[in-house]
Amino acid sequence: MTEDLFGGLPVPAPQQAPASPAKSVRAQGVQPAPVDEALRALSTRLPANLCFGTSSWAYPGWNQLVYDGEYGDSMLSRKGLAAYSRHPLLRAAGIDRGFYGPIPLADYLSYAAQVPDGFRFVVKAPASVCDAWLRGSDGAGRLANAAFLDVEIAARDFIAPATAGLGSKCGPLLFQLSPMGSLADSGVFLERLDAFLGALPPLDPSITPHACYAVELRDPALLTPRYIKLLRRHGARFCLSARDRLPAVPRQAAAQAVMDEAGPGPLLLRWMLHAGRPYAYAEKLYQPFDRIVDDDPGTRDAIAEVVARTVRAGQPAIVIVSNNAEGCAPLSIVRLAEAVAARL
Repeated sequence: MTEDLFGGLPVPAPQQAPASPAKSVRAQGVQPAPVDEALRALSTRLPANLCFGTSSWAYPGWNQLVYDGEYGDSMLSRKGLAAYSRHPLLRAAGIDRGFYGPIPLADYLSYAAQVPDGFRFVVKAPASVCDAWLRGSDGAGRLANAAFLDVEIAARDFIAPATAGLGSKCGPLLFQLSPMGSLADSGVFLERLDAFLGALPPLDPSITPHACYAVELRDPALLTPRYIKLLRRHGARFCLSARDRLPAVPRQAAAQAVMDEAGPGPLLLRWMLHAGRPYAYAEKLYQPFDRIVDDDPGTRDAIAEVVARTVRAGQPAIVIVSNNAEGCAPLSIVRLAEAVAARL
């Protein structure tokens, strides 16, 4: 009660309205969607050496699929991984933002702190060392990039902070090489890649026991036996990529078999685009990425075959799926997990 300055009866002190439960929960950060028991049961049919994940995780359209509401992109990017990793099938994630510029060590530490042991990150190297071109605002190459496959930049801006920050949760360190166009001279490129891979700093298994170097090409003419053998010589993995303008997954798997003559090795596969669908088309058609728009059972089955063969051989497999594959990466992963489980 408070004293009435005009001598009348005391009047009650104003009461603060209690915070609503919804606001209290939101104040705690991003919350996971309720667990689907069917998905939990499906996850128990998959081996521990198989990790599915999505290409980034900051998508508000995943409301009630991964998250318990529609959070903003920024909030999900910074604080969404803890909720994301509660999904029964999501045990990996692609850190795509690394392609657009170096990521601070503090951000890597934050990512690692949000996920449980056994989670794996696939981290993209910056375009500054992965693109043979300096590109204009329209994406067209303007000048040759002198820093293309520069070991010093890769080690300083990418490898050192990623491995130090992610530690045991660091998976493949991916050099996604942009289309080279007129610079795609096989002999010159392979000589440069050979020198680059040979000079990369060795990874310390006591710090990053699950990390490796991996390379993904976007120029099909460069996917040759010589290229595969070069990767094998340096202990780098060939990243299979299901997307437009590249050979189908079975052909890429056959190429990888050249690398793993004694039997399947560790697998990194990224399902990026629906066959015949360019990136710009998919981005426009599929948003807000909350449902399957373009079912692609052929690619799904091809990926499931490669994955099942790998894990049956006792090798680890990491499969990263983009929204642009079928329209909604988490739902694509559910169908892919079912296809893999049926083959085990």
